[in-house]
Amino acid sequence: MTNLARLYSLFDSVELPEDLPYTQCSTWELQFLYLVGRHRLTGRDRIVELGAGGGGSTYMLAMGLDENPAFDRRTGRLHAYDFFRVGKGTFASEKFFTAGHKPEDDNSFLNDFRERLSPFLPFLEIHAGDLWQTSDPDDTSPVEFLHIDIAKTARVFRCVSERFLTRLQPGSVVLHQDFAGPRLPWLHHSTGALLPYIEIAGPPIRSTLAFEVTKPIPGDVLKRVSEDAYTVDEKLDLITAVQDRVDRDHTDGIPFKSVLELAKAYVCHYDGQHRRAWSIAKPLLTDEYLSRTRADHFAQLRKAYEAEPKVSPMSRLKRLVGMG
Repeated sequence: MTNLARLYSLFDSVELPEDLPYTQCSTWELQFLYLVGRHRLTGRDRIVELGAGGGGSTYMLAMGLDENPAFDRRTGRLHAYDFFRVGKGTFASEKFFTAGHKPEDDNSFLNDFRERLSPFLPFLEIHAGDLWQTSDPDDTSPVEFLHIDIAKTARVFRCVSERFLTRLQPGSVVLHQDFAGPRLPWLHHSTGALLPYIEIAGPPIRSTLAFEVTKPIPGDVLKRVSEDAYTVDEKLDLITAVQDRVDRDHTDGIPFKSVLELAKAYVCHYDGQHRRAWSIAKPLLTDEYLSRTRADHFAQLRKAYEAEPKVSPMSRLKRLVGMG
């Protein structure tokens, strides 16, 4: 059992503050962030939150650090990255504003974030803007903790993998908050690539997968992950490897094997293999959880499949004959 796994038994000991900033994380995920900050981290290496949003997750992690006797507020730092604004490509909610909606003349909720996190500003370092611009490509300092809630696109995930995953060391802790998102298959196949060097803490905490690095990750593996250098078939195999290790979340509500199977369909979809994508997705229509929560995913994959030019049996036969 990893040190992370022991934290599962402490969920009921954590009470969320009444004035907690708005967050899209579940109660359990927030409790786990607190527990990691309180019992697992030291601040001797980088503590990083990618996708701080309205501040709820940052608040709970910071509260845990603040109550952790091993964390030195004078020298330790919690690095919070986000656009800190609403608008196209930010995936941010207007609920991140204190008023619950965007002012007419401003799309930034950075000041709201600072005000909400004011008790922890002495050790909080805020990086506002596009991650490619706010992260340092020359920073190779080890990362002790990495909370990833920002990799909604392949472009952003490449930045995460190039500038943060490459700095993981044995003992580093990673939380993938969007692991229940089938449209983000890069989270799943990259985890598959890292499996020989990590230990998964336990069942996902709702949509969050937590793991600890247990062995040095070879540079060539990290390079392939950051360059997205795996074939479609390799990615599918890597996701299968994760399916062999992850079943349902800790509340028994999310069937991750099915979620990951739908993620395989998106690997094919993003590669333009729409027929193959639909052949993977279609059998999952009978899955109660997916049919209830991911109807738009099935509609997207079906639409792409139906829009793909159909090849008649005769054309296919002629093509095969021509290859002979």
